[in-house]
Amino acid sequence: MSDSRAMSLTLRQARYQQKMFWRNAAAAMFTFLFPLMFLVIFSTLNGGERIKSRGGITFVTYFMPGILAFGIISATYTNLAIGTVFQREEGILKRIRGTPIPPWAFMAGNILSSLAVGLLLTVITLFLGIVVYDVTYQAHTTPGLLAALVVGSACLCALGLALSAFVPNADAAPAIVNFAVFPCSCRASSFPWTARPRGCKTWRRRFPFARWPTPCNTSSIHAPKGGGSTASTSR
Repeated sequence: MSDSRAMSLTLRQARYQQKMFWRNAAAAMFTFLFPLMFLVIFSTLNGGERIKSRGGITFVTYFMPGILAFGIISATYTNLAIGTVFQREEGILKRIRGTPIPPWAFMAGNILSSLAVGLLLTVITLFLGIVVYDVTYQAHTTPGLLAALVVGSACLCALGLALSAFVPNADAAPAIVNFAVFPCSCRASSFPWTARPRGCKTWRRRFPFARWPTPCNTSSIHAPKGGGSTASTSR
């Protein structure tokens, strides 16, 4: 099979996955509304606060990269892991071998679809922060933010596919996949907890994506004086 033909099949699979995603209104709404809901709730409750350790930036500015990371995790890792398990249990993965599309092109199409959802969610979240919560976006740090998002999204897709091999059935998929996400979010920068249990630190170290908000912070958040990071969102 030629490279052009394989690429065409990959893009067709990605387009098909996009149609399937948006036709499942409940899953699409959950993926988009859940991160945005947390952004609205925490930003409303803490809208007037400033983070002194970060040079006096607003709470919304500090919180934005964490919620971006949480949204990407939901769009890539969670959706891809659960979706792959359902495809396996329904026999779709077996039937793919009897079609013209190579297995790698099929999986690449699924990954591209997840990345597209994550990109759209990132744009919507940034737009909401800029328009509603007065977060000023500095365009000169966009390459650093994009690099963090691309590398992080690729790693999350790989983790989602790897985890799907250990999920026994479709009914257990949501519980097992989300079991790893939410405890790590509590310890990572996704949620603004003022106090965290001591055991959360050990739990966080066992999951590689728990530290992912850190590069989003260093490329997108105004650092304290002498901190050495760049500002992409600042008040």
